[in-house]
Amino acid sequence: MNRKLTILHCLRAPLGGLFRHVCDLIDAQMAQGHQIGIICDKGSGGPGACQKLAELENRLSLGVTRIAMNRNIGLDDFAAVQATKRLAERASAEILHGHGAKGGAYSRLAARSLRQTTGLRSFYTPHGGSLHYSVNSLKGRLYLGLERHMAPMTDGLIFESAYSCRQFNEKIGTGETPFEIIPNGLLDEEFTGHVADADAADVIFIGELRQLKGVDIFLEALHEIRTRQPVRAHIYGDGPDQELFQHQAAALGLTEIVDFPGRVTARAAFATGRLLVVPSRTESFPYIVLEAGAAAIPLITTNVGGIPEIMGEHRDIMIEPGNVRALAKQISRFLSDP
Repeated sequence: MNRKLTILHCLRAPLGGLFRHVCDLIDAQMAQGHQIGIICDKGSGGPGACQKLAELENRLSLGVTRIAMNRNIGLDDFAAVQATKRLAERASAEILHGHGAKGGAYSRLAARSLRQTTGLRSFYTPHGGSLHYSVNSLKGRLYLGLERHMAPMTDGLIFESAYSCRQFNEKIGTGETPFEIIPNGLLDEEFTGHVADADAADVIFIGELRQLKGVDIFLEALHEIRTRQPVRAHIYGDGPDQELFQHQAAALGLTEIVDFPGRVTARAAFATGRLLVVPSRTESFPYIVLEAGAAAIPLITTNVGGIPEIMGEHRDIMIEPGNVRALAKQISRFLSDP
């Protein structure tokens, strides 16, 4: 019989695929009888995250604790590490599982000082995070250098894609740390047919509104398409670059054909569009591509990160990232002949 464990999951922002991954993992671990808790940032996620965390709070034996976690490196990180350490001690945690760069750093630094006295072990799933940075950039040298410094504090690595594993090996190195590749997955009820609403937009985007997601490329492509054929789009989500994209849409004269409805579930958004675009500059193993496949909605995606692992034999139809013309051409082809 498997021993029941006390596990704390540590992440910064309860958003997007990383948060979905943590929630799915928690559900599976609770079904096996483990005691689970969450530590995350108190200022991220918005109303949707608050609602989900409140629902989890009622089910998790170790509850949900929200502390201040800044996106960038700063002096506040010392206080966050100490808070994580105190929570782990109070919960008599046996495992601290960090997700993303900040969650991974806090969990490993907190576990380092408790390992000898309590036997606490730290596991780390990067979810892209530091791996998005180039080894030649200033930020890349800083973040990847810190990752290498924390490598000896890591008891196990879990990657959600072969791509993340390769990137980690190339930029940081797994060394002697045990690791596993465990791809993200979906629930049975997510496998449905796609039926678009009668008034559905032609194209939709769903995701965090950040430059790396390629929303600016999508807007440029829509600007090019509308000169030769009608097109209408919804851009779902929120994020640090939302105002930038809204200003770009206005500057390109797209306000009548593009709207920004905010964040909704993928399932709700799929019905409002005939085609989904994933124009990302970089990705790890995105849930939105998995969800699109399960929902059978037509998809155009860039050839980045772990997406080829999902696309399988269809990987040859992906487009290169950052290519406005290629994206516009594919969308136009769909509009002309769905």
